[in-house]
Amino acid sequence: MTAAADSRPEAFHPEVRRFEVRAEDRLDRAVSIAVPSLSRTQARHWVEEGRVRVDGAAVTKASTLVTAGQIVEVESPAAPAIDPRASDVPLTVLYEDEHTLILNKQPGLVVHTAEGLDEVTLIEAVAARYPEVREIDDSDRGGIVHRLDRDTSGVIALAKSAEAQFVLKEQFRLRETTKAYLALVEGRPDPAEGIIDAPLGPDPAAPYRRAVVEHGQSAKSQYRVLEQYGDEAALLEVRIFTGRTHQIRVHLAAVGHPVLGDTLYGQPSEVIQRQALHAWRLGVTLASNGAWREFVAPPPDDLLTAVRTLRARHPVRLAPEIGALA
Repeated sequence: MTAAADSRPEAFHPEVRRFEVRAEDRLDRAVSIAVPSLSRTQARHWVEEGRVRVDGAAVTKASTLVTAGQIVEVESPAAPAIDPRASDVPLTVLYEDEHTLILNKQPGLVVHTAEGLDEVTLIEAVAARYPEVREIDDSDRGGIVHRLDRDTSGVIALAKSAEAQFVLKEQFRLRETTKAYLALVEGRPDPAEGIIDAPLGPDPAAPYRRAVVEHGQSAKSQYRVLEQYGDEAALLEVRIFTGRTHQIRVHLAAVGHPVLGDTLYGQPSEVIQRQALHAWRLGVTLASNGAWREFVAPPPDDLLTAVRTLRARHPVRLAPEIGALA
């Protein structure tokens, strides 16, 4: 066995949960009720994958009726082994309790794995320190409730329990959270504040990109200029009311002011080596006590350096919100 293999933690062994059916019901619903961490959809998948036995016999049809007194056994899949490099990834914790973790994500870190990706992800780094997130569901995305792009820095919420994952996901789905970003953009936005309400979908010319398309998903962003650097660039606060893929980047590019350094929707920048986008503020209701909290993530050094560089080039009225930071 190689040294690399020796250093990788062993995967969790499958856990078998056993329960007695109390009343006639569909098998998938009975499983989701008996195992609260599972959604109905996940329970159906587990049944179809042969992970559920009724009175000792495997059943793969989710709609099978089970009756009172029958014994159901549910075998959860083994959690995948964590990349041994995950423990070395620094995590900046803004807040944590028994259910929720709020981090200030550094730029360059992918949130979750994807096919063909050979990088340590944020969720792996979290799982290395908080093993409980690996038991939330049957995927390698346990704890994820929303996402940030690889090169977007800032505040991100993760669940440490199935209860918190459900509560937080519902808030994002129902648009009950508040999300504000800092963005350095090209040019001079006119007007200095406004709303961009334009549907988004795959770019017909390049499906790996997003674009404003006629029959896309609804998407709404509100911006205001915090600092204007001549005609070269501006620092914006952007609030989003929907959470579409690349929403801010596409919306700002569509109105002629792409994010500085965004090589997918704009062009490289001499003042910053990645897209100058930072998730600044996030407001959520905590699963632990039902309290509303707003979390603020200080911008990273590369974004602050870019702001200082632009301030040095142009006379500017400093925005009080970030003046002390930069």
